[in-house]
Amino acid sequence: MIESIINSDKAELTQNTKKGAPVVLSTRVRLARNLVDAPFPERANMAQRSDLMARCANQIADLSQMKNGAFFDVAELSDLERQVLLERHLISRELCDSQSGSGVFINKDQTCSVMINEEDHLRIQFLKTGFSLRSVWKQIDRFDSSLENELDLAFSSEFGYLTACPTNLGTGLRASVMLHLPGLVISNNMDKVIRAVNQLGITVRGLFGEGSDATGHVFQISNQQTLGESEDEILSRLASVFKTIIDHEINARFKYLEENCACLLDQIGRAFGVLKNAYVLNSNEAMNLLSLMRLAVDLEMLPEVNRSDIDRLFIECQPGHIQYAAGEGIEPDARDLCRAKTLREEFAQLPALDFDKVNKLA
Repeated sequence: MIESIINSDKAELTQNTKKGAPVVLSTRVRLARNLVDAPFPERANMAQRSDLMARCANQIADLSQMKNGAFFDVAELSDLERQVLLERHLISRELCDSQSGSGVFINKDQTCSVMINEEDHLRIQFLKTGFSLRSVWKQIDRFDSSLENELDLAFSSEFGYLTACPTNLGTGLRASVMLHLPGLVISNNMDKVIRAVNQLGITVRGLFGEGSDATGHVFQISNQQTLGESEDEILSRLASVFKTIIDHEINARFKYLEENCACLLDQIGRAFGVLKNAYVLNSNEAMNLLSLMRLAVDLEMLPEVNRSDIDRLFIECQPGHIQYAAGEGIEPDARDLCRAKTLREEFAQLPALDFDKVNKLA
């Protein structure tokens, strides 16, 4: 069912050839919304869930931002198809595990997805590659306004938008960036950063959000508070924190390069050799090796044009994508063989590492 998603030549996270950004992989803004005349999904019976899904899907389909988009009833998706959508950050883990009466609308370039009957009636998200907090907010704000003209959303003058979980009350807004932070991890400073931002009401999670690991030195950083601040205040505070983390990461990289240049170059060179020649690779090892390749692009050891290839492989080396490419669900050992083969073929097309560029920087 999801062939149009997998085979799209316009997918934001896997087919974007625009110049990327060091440190920042992507920006996402999510809004939680509910209808006034229906119980929250967890309290709704199957008839109520199905009715609400149909009502919302019909209205969303008519919005200009969803032109040529696709709707998927989650109950009709296989476990593997759900996993692929999760790995592309188009659905949440909760929707992936949901019962009947849940669905998702995804637009053509996969910059917008609207989950129906997840924790809330509607979870709207927009995402873009790179650091684009204000741009993404403008897009999702326009979409939300269009939707509000068609659906009667639950809103209180005292509490703001009403949500199933009190932590989402108010704006219902969660903004996050996906950051690549090898400098802070390698220099053992990441724990300090996490403690510091937690005190500012910022949460740090792994690649796939709550409960996931930060494989490949990739972290998802977002606001915790949605009540008591306007959307503009939340975004301004987040932008300041994100920029501070990015500055710390860049400083950590150059300090480590200055003090441990030979060690870092050896790690990058060995990673390149493994990716070009390994016969077996599990997903964690592949992600950590690809992390070093993204760092190699940042250090100009690989051409900038290869950044989008590496970012795409962060997604395509995940278990669901490996199995989907194989055309069937396969056991972990077989997946590791397929993953290594895919990466060998990809890295055979890359130029050799240019160590001289780094020696000049160092």
